[in-house]
Amino acid sequence: MNFSLAKYDAKVLLAFGETFTESDGAFLNWLLKNGYPELAALSSAIRGSEDAVQWLLNNKFKHYAALDAAIDGDVKAYNWLLANGHDILAVFSDAVNKNLNAINWFNKHNLMIFNHLAKKINAFRDNQTYDYHKLHF
Repeated sequence: MNFSLAKYDAKVLLAFGETFTESDGAFLNWLLKNGYPELAALSSAIRGSEDAVQWLLNNKFKHYAALDAAIDGDVKAYNWLLANGHDILAVFSDAVNKNLNAINWFNKHNLMIFNHLAKKINAFRDNQTYDYHKLHF
């Protein structure tokens, strides 16, 4: 089971989470300037940027593009995550969508930061209008 988000330091993950609540782009810029363009692109993708999704696909971060789609309920993307060893990213997409089993799994494995991130993303999504014409897997 590959969990690519777990490779980042807590401060990097916290900065990623803050991209969903900021209005000035400071944390997004921090991610870009400090060598984490994939997290900046993932944040932008989750926030609706098709350009960011394309960047993820073109720069060998297909798993993050699939995560974005899985968060939006794309079953093919979710199954792609599972089939390609990104099981925990699939669980993370479930946690973003308030699946109690997924939330409990992160708590049980002392990975509460991922529940924190899931809440941030979910709160952002609850306050947005989405374009359902996003890329499908």
